[in-house]
Amino acid sequence: MRGADQIGQYLALLRSSLRPGHWASVAGARFVFVFDDGVMELDSVAADRAIVQRCHEIDPATGSARTAMALLAQQPLYQDVLYHHEYGTMINSGAFTGTPGETAKADVIRWLDSQGVGHAEVNYRLHDWLISRQRMWGAPIPMVYCEKCGIVPVPYEDLPVLLPDDAEFLPTGESPLKYHQGFLNTTCPTCGGPATRETDTMDTFMCSSWYHYAYVSPYHAGDVPFDQEEGKYWLPVDQYTGGVEHATMHLLYTRFFTKAMRDMGLVDFDEPMLRLFSQGMILGEDNEKMSKSRGNVVNPDDFVRTLGADAVRAFIMFIGPWELGGSWSTTGIEGIYRFLNRVWSVVTAEVAVADHPSPAQVSELRRVTHQAIRDTTREYEAFKFNTALASLMKFNNYLLKVQGTAVQGTEAWQEALHSLVLMLAPIVPHMAEELWERLGGAYSVHDQRWPQYDETLAADEVITLIVQVNGRVRARMDVPASIDEAGARDAALAQDNVRLHLEGQEIGQIVYVPGRLVNIVTKRR
Repeated sequence: MRGADQIGQYLALLRSSLRPGHWASVAGARFVFVFDDGVMELDSVAADRAIVQRCHEIDPATGSARTAMALLAQQPLYQDVLYHHEYGTMINSGAFTGTPGETAKADVIRWLDSQGVGHAEVNYRLHDWLISRQRMWGAPIPMVYCEKCGIVPVPYEDLPVLLPDDAEFLPTGESPLKYHQGFLNTTCPTCGGPATRETDTMDTFMCSSWYHYAYVSPYHAGDVPFDQEEGKYWLPVDQYTGGVEHATMHLLYTRFFTKAMRDMGLVDFDEPMLRLFSQGMILGEDNEKMSKSRGNVVNPDDFVRTLGADAVRAFIMFIGPWELGGSWSTTGIEGIYRFLNRVWSVVTAEVAVADHPSPAQVSELRRVTHQAIRDTTREYEAFKFNTALASLMKFNNYLLKVQGTAVQGTEAWQEALHSLVLMLAPIVPHMAEELWERLGGAYSVHDQRWPQYDETLAADEVITLIVQVNGRVRARMDVPASIDEAGARDAALAQDNVRLHLEGQEIGQIVYVPGRLVNIVTKRR
């Protein structure tokens, strides 16, 4: 119902049909209770009480309900109406009654602020961070225990407390620091009496939350943790990548450290990194999370010994989208190993070719090379390592196909091989270094500029256009990439199957999407 008049008409109709001694309600943006002798709108606390009292008088069974909403909730008919999975509208709120829920909070806060009786405040549901860990590898907690003085902090001039270099690891289940007498026993900074050090160490996040700041000046000595001038050049981090835990806990802690250092004047920015990318998890061959209890743990060292580190790296990159991860596959890594062998074969092959290539052969090789550079570069930049490798596989397969033809040995061939090795270097660094040297490149492949592609050279000479008649595919045609709209229309109309479906019909319009399709729309009869 819309408008007060319609609501009024409905209420009058309802009252005329209501049996004496009964009541009904209308629920929606407003709640109205209809009795045989009148109508009461639920628009205030007083109205709520009056409605409940009247309903109790009519039906004592509703006596347990203390509010009108509780009374309605007792009725199965109204339970779905009372539940709102989205914001509803305000009720029983005086001037705010009927205010949409999307704006209600802001409106009420503004009113409270204007009246001087309240204001908005953000409450963070943060709890104390328990940083102690029962292990050796962590930052020592700088506290000592003295029987006389209690818990005493290590003086500032004695910081940092360093871990011992000669701790003995025993199968006790406890930290080796508990048994290292040189570390454990010390003197109390307050009274000079015998004392013992805290043997718990700090949570690893206490260090990893700001380690990227320390990296800008690893040998810096002073009262601040890093050289601020170096920090101005290097920080904040441009791109940070890590496991899923970095998207929650680590991100929370490193942001906390950054904002604390900002308040201390050590940095002039608010966020520790400009971009964060969380990588997926490698699962077992059974598609389950690897664990000793499942017996599906894969030790990469076993494959490094038999197939090499580069094959393992490449397979992990190829296993699936980087942000999702994927399942380990022994047959899959063997396939990657065969691919790397094919790359080696292409780059190191020495084939004497006496023929001179045609301009078309050279042009095609350069086109495929620059398309590979274009596609692989875009995929690397988007962290799509699996599809980057797929593009390199496609490129290598093409080189295998033309190997031994007249293009081998040309400048275009050398450009192709150099580009292939350079683009593989981030994934298979050791193999790429060896191949780069064999190609006569200057040391090192990892110091070279990334290959650049030319859009003109990468452009297809022939493209496939889809031809539709009234939205249905009727033909596919290969045409020059440089074809214009008029040429595409003429070529589409010349297709036999298109002509068949146009017989007896009048063309209304022809829609051309460059590089993709021609859609011929006929007039309705």
